[in-house]
Amino acid sequence: MEKVNSIIEAIAQDKNIPISAVKEAFKTALINTAKRLEGKECEFEVVEDSENDRIDVYKTLKVVTDDSAFLELEPESHISISEASQYGEVEEGDHIRVEFNVEEHGRTGASHLYQELEYHLQRQIEQDLFESYKKKVGSVVLGVVTRVDEDDNTYVEIGELKGILTMRNRIKGEHFKKGDSIKALLKFVKVEPQYGMFLELTRTSPKFLEALMAKEVPEIEDGDVEIVSSARIPGERAKVALTTERANIDPVGAAVGSGGVRINAVSQALNGENIDCIDYSAVPEIYISRALAPAVVRSVRIVSNKEGEKKAIVDVTSDQKAKAIGKSGINIRLASMLTKYAIELNDIEGVSKNENNTEEQVTKTSDTSALEDLFK
Repeated sequence: MEKVNSIIEAIAQDKNIPISAVKEAFKTALINTAKRLEGKECEFEVVEDSENDRIDVYKTLKVVTDDSAFLELEPESHISISEASQYGEVEEGDHIRVEFNVEEHGRTGASHLYQELEYHLQRQIEQDLFESYKKKVGSVVLGVVTRVDEDDNTYVEIGELKGILTMRNRIKGEHFKKGDSIKALLKFVKVEPQYGMFLELTRTSPKFLEALMAKEVPEIEDGDVEIVSSARIPGERAKVALTTERANIDPVGAAVGSGGVRINAVSQALNGENIDCIDYSAVPEIYISRALAPAVVRSVRIVSNKEGEKKAIVDVTSDQKAKAIGKSGINIRLASMLTKYAIELNDIEGVSKNENNTEEQVTKTSDTSALEDLFK
């Protein structure tokens, strides 16, 4: 075929696909068209002639004797030795290449080539889309609700694709209707025969909270403040552990913002979810003490069971136990999720007099051996 490059460039510009991808799709379409017209068992080869702006297709035939049964059984892939002699000196068993011209098959050939090319171009477009959105996995996307089905699954239009926010990925108490704008975390990109390519969204993942905070807090987005860990009970409460290597930055203060403006913006995006920000510590005892705030902790001991699993025994006075546990156990659950330690509360006598003194709370532990590593 002549003047192929100009055709390929026009298609690439129209479909917004790289020229190299269009060229590969065109070659594949030519081979598949030839197979549809000549037989699936036939072997074809595409040869590109850049100097003359041509792409030619050649059919490979095996040379057999004039009385061979293959000439009747598989005529599309065999050629008699007498007929093959017109292409030069050949022997039985040789393979020769014969040019295949789609144009000789008229409308049928043109129609098959068009269908094949459209199919492979569409697959290329879908592949490019898949790769594009795959890079966005773990980031916040914005879309418009197109419908909500009878199972309360929310369908969201995001660019060229449809996103699905299932009920289990939706914050408790949230309801959406057609036309609503919605922010969600792109969980992953899926391709299924029933739905085609679609995006699975979530608003319940701790990563969604982290992504929203990065957008609201420049210090997090710039890397000056790091989110070490986060834990959520969606729609109710969350805890975020923050740290920084910059001595002039208060990580919690930066996340909260002046008058709480930054953290309130994140909370509003999460349907009013309460968010506690704490300073991370590499010392487990201190970290666990901070994670249990607003409770005042007397001491923390790290122990291991026979299986090597670590647990924190936390001493609290009776007046602080309810705060440590939280409503329906939410505070201790979040602290355990945040620190990755199983936490066991141990009642001790007395009353904590330093409820408002958080500095004393986070430094008082029964075992200070963990601090020794900091001064080696």
